[in-house]
Amino acid sequence: MFPIEEMLAGVGVLAVIAYALLAGADFGAGVWDLLARGPRKDLQRQAIAEAIGPIWEANHVWMIFLIVILFSGFPPAFAALSIALFVPFHLILVGIMLRGASFVFRAHGAAAAGFRAAWGPVFGSASVFTPVLLGMCLGAVSSGSIRVSNGVVLADYWSAWTAPISWLIGALALIQAAYLAAVYLCLETAGELREDFRRRALVSSLVVIVIATVAFPVLIAEAPHLWRSLLQPHVVPVILVGMVLGAASPWALWHRRFRLARLAAAGEVSAIIVGWALAQRPYIIYPDVTVSNSAASRGMILFTLWTLPFAAALLVPSLWFLFSVFKGQNPAAAEPPAGLTGRPMGEATFTVTRTDRGS
Repeated sequence: MFPIEEMLAGVGVLAVIAYALLAGADFGAGVWDLLARGPRKDLQRQAIAEAIGPIWEANHVWMIFLIVILFSGFPPAFAALSIALFVPFHLILVGIMLRGASFVFRAHGAAAAGFRAAWGPVFGSASVFTPVLLGMCLGAVSSGSIRVSNGVVLADYWSAWTAPISWLIGALALIQAAYLAAVYLCLETAGELREDFRRRALVSSLVVIVIATVAFPVLIAEAPHLWRSLLQPHVVPVILVGMVLGAASPWALWHRRFRLARLAAAGEVSAIIVGWALAQRPYIIYPDVTVSNSAASRGMILFTLWTLPFAAALLVPSLWFLFSVFKGQNPAAAEPPAGLTGRPMGEATFTVTRTDRGS
């Protein structure tokens, strides 16, 4: 039987996975919006807007959920992270706000105001640096650059999150988000537009391999403890599953089995996060802050765990209903032109339908 504090930490890992799969793909969609090129660049941006428009705000609920678990269940860890990562955390918030504001201004009123083009680069740029910073924070808590002694954070505001391993994990988070978005968008489009995103997904999968290969020697040099933990018998099978799924997803894309590609890509990201969490265990911040020494009182953790079923009873059906309404098939809609659905991005509403999903 797992200690109750580890059970709560496990719920936090599930929140990280949900955020990576949903909000991560939203960030990646912004990357492709910034890099839209060719004769169908406007259609590419319209497809992205229709894919994320109705749901992007809801995806950030998982970050809020994780924050609540941290400050309720592990307040010393929350305090240390808030101090050591003060700068990147605030830059992440700025990025999320810029993404939301620029997306809404461009989609719902910028055409009338005459400055629509200015918001596209803002949306795309914020979509690039935000996942990089999230990955850098993940690298910081794993590399040992944040030291805590008697509740006092010894790292400064910059060195804690700017080590080489943090930059590499940030780059990996960015390209993985872009890959997820491209794979998801293959199921949101059809025809030549689908082929555009398929090519982008295949290219980004190669970049993931290159960055991961470069990251290995840096990981061994900068975070040898994490490298040794990744080679533990209970972690290796999870990492191998992630590698197999990481190969299966591009294979499925190559053969145009888009639904399988999406499942494999989501499974790959989930396996990577689970493998990292198992290797990181028992630390929240290596090497000084563990799950046990930063846990709140037993009563507080039990209270938090008991509230989770009630929270899930409200949250999960609500999200299911949201996705079913905005991401489901609309039988009353006409057949979309050129493999795309919806109205131009300058209009105030979106009418989202689903195209043929492929095998």
